Amino acid sequence: MDERIKKLKALGCDIDAALERFMGDKQLYFICFEQMLTDDNFDKLGDALSKSDVNSAFHYAHMLKGVYANMGMTPIYNDCVAIVEPLRSGSCTETLLESYRRMQMFMQTIKTI
Repeated sequence: MDERIKKLKALGCDIDAALERFMGDKQLYFICFEQMLTDDNFDKLGDALSKSDVNSAFHYAHMLKGVYANMGMTPIYNDCVAIVEPLRSGSCTETLLESYRRMQMFMQTIKTI
């Protein structure tokens, strides 16, 4: 478990702050971590962005932003913020898909941890 924490920290994740929110319970943290990895809302966000469905994309992105913040997933959180804010104003551009692609790469990386 501690090796996983080291790897996540090396990727820029703020695991120390996340563990504070989990009252130091590493086992609970990694239960939630596994759930985060399989959350189908991530794929739903990609589908909504590809269809330029601003309302649905905002819903999924905003929800995921909170999850990533609580989990200390700083790199993917930052890309999620880059998606949420334009969607909040009704904009859905190719730039958002680029941010989503970076999120996909990050998710692929952390799935191997």
